[in-house]
Amino acid sequence: LIWLHLQLGRQIEIIGLLIFPPVERICSSARFDPYSHTNSTSFWLKVGDKQRKHTSAFRGTFFYQVFVWKTISALHMTTAQMATTVAPLCSWLIAACVSRTAFEVYSDEPKATSSPLGRRAKRRIGRSRQLSASYSSSLLCKDHAEAGGSRAMAVAVQPVKDPPEKKKIATKQRRVVVTGMGVVTSLGHDPDTFYSNLLQGKSGISEIESFDCKDFPTRIAGEIKSFSTDGWVAPKLSKRMDKFMLYMLTAGKKALADGGMDEEVLKDLDKSKCGVLIGSALGGMKVFNDAVEALRVSYRKMNPFCVPFATTNMGSAMMAMDLGWMGPNYSISTACATSNFCLIGAANHIIRGEADVMLSGGSDAAIIPIGLGGFVACRALSERNDDPTRASRPWDADRDGFVMGEGAGVLLLEELEHAKQRGAKIYAEFLGGSSTSDAYHMTEPHPEGAGVLLCIEKALRQAGISKESVNYVNAHATSTKAGDLQEYKALIRCFGDNPELKVNSTKSLIGHLLGAAGAVEAVATVQAIRTGWVHPTINLENPEKDVDMNVIVGPKKERLSIKVALSNSFGFGGHNSSVLFAPYEECKEN
Repeated sequence: LIWLHLQLGRQIEIIGLLIFPPVERICSSARFDPYSHTNSTSFWLKVGDKQRKHTSAFRGTFFYQVFVWKTISALHMTTAQMATTVAPLCSWLIAACVSRTAFEVYSDEPKATSSPLGRRAKRRIGRSRQLSASYSSSLLCKDHAEAGGSRAMAVAVQPVKDPPEKKKIATKQRRVVVTGMGVVTSLGHDPDTFYSNLLQGKSGISEIESFDCKDFPTRIAGEIKSFSTDGWVAPKLSKRMDKFMLYMLTAGKKALADGGMDEEVLKDLDKSKCGVLIGSALGGMKVFNDAVEALRVSYRKMNPFCVPFATTNMGSAMMAMDLGWMGPNYSISTACATSNFCLIGAANHIIRGEADVMLSGGSDAAIIPIGLGGFVACRALSERNDDPTRASRPWDADRDGFVMGEGAGVLLLEELEHAKQRGAKIYAEFLGGSSTSDAYHMTEPHPEGAGVLLCIEKALRQAGISKESVNYVNAHATSTKAGDLQEYKALIRCFGDNPELKVNSTKSLIGHLLGAAGAVEAVATVQAIRTGWVHPTINLENPEKDVDMNVIVGPKKERLSIKVALSNSFGFGGHNSSVLFAPYEECKEN
């Protein structure tokens, strides 16, 4: 091929003088590194400081062949790809060597002041440039051809056609089930108490007591009034840690206990296949705020653990260290969609075979002056201070903002066969989930709910579930003017033809738990599957005119045999997430 193209290009007379010595110089002193781009003209050839002496044409030919075939080998080309790629590669390389541009692109090479060639050789150089341009313009674009040989050399190694896609071998997907749950909320610190209060329509929202907030326009929240870490977290650590970490560790260990993971079972686990993925939207705000206050006096007064205990990942890290679990361990922070992102990520680790057991969820404790003040400043909170239990009212025409909450929710996700082998009780099956971005505004949802609708549809496709199968939705529904209706419209557009569809809002009872909201609502969703009851949406006294009360669960609980349940969580920044749960069926084909 090389010989044939040299003949066709009529370059034989100048091979010995110009082409092979530079090629030898390039090949012997250059590294093939297609990912190293130093500037617009010097792409992936790095030439040494000294110019090598010209040698024989035979030796140059050898280096030329080595260069070409090593490039082909590095690209793993097939015979068909070689046929469409080697020809322009050879011609471009020739043109690059004889072109003055090729000698001038390197800053360490002196520019030629005169040419040793006669008129005849110069004419042949011109023809070689034309040959390079003809190949470049046919396969790339005109400006590449006019730029000279250096660009041709950079693109010559790119295949003309994309390689054919490899056929995926069908494999049986590992199934993910929920075998344990743990919560810390204003309505209870275990799943049964928590869900019992939800079914009764009891509100966990009250006046804030943990600090003096009389000067704030909002003085209510879903605050946890009594909480103890006894038996769950060491007393010494309890004094140092931020509350978001204490909530997380307590809920996580309660999920293990609920899943039958006692000391004997934990001892027998393959710890390299056990992981923790628990996130937080705001992390250790109080620890960080206390450090700032201490710094006003002196840095010597600062808590030495203020940095690690303020980061969102440290809760997962402390849990893994306590259990000795060496599998995937990290956290995700996507504002109020955090927990769902963590659940999806944890399930994917199990599906891919990287883990058999994952603790996953979210935790937040932002009911402190700086947290409350921040949300007040962006005018997001309800100011119904005189009647706290009626302040959170999703889809109601008189809603005036959301109510802050705090707490944690953790689910024990497990590979099905692993759970069956140890005789674990199975609450529900995690079918899958999806995430999208509104790409619209920092705090406002997309006016048409485009990102939400896309997220739901992607989750259904990923799980292989039809729209008709979904008959229960635990909505994000925060009690904000814009967010509630956009989500409702997206749900109706997706599931509007389903007469069995029921939708409710957990936030009407406990407020918005920020990064923990998705996990706590996932627990409520699994409990609805397990019990056959869906909890009410309270305070919906004056529904928006577009809201169909046949779809929304009203002030009383309703009996529902759930086929597939959807739980939504959305966050500042346009983060959307949807997860799907269903009753576990032994013979279900995945």
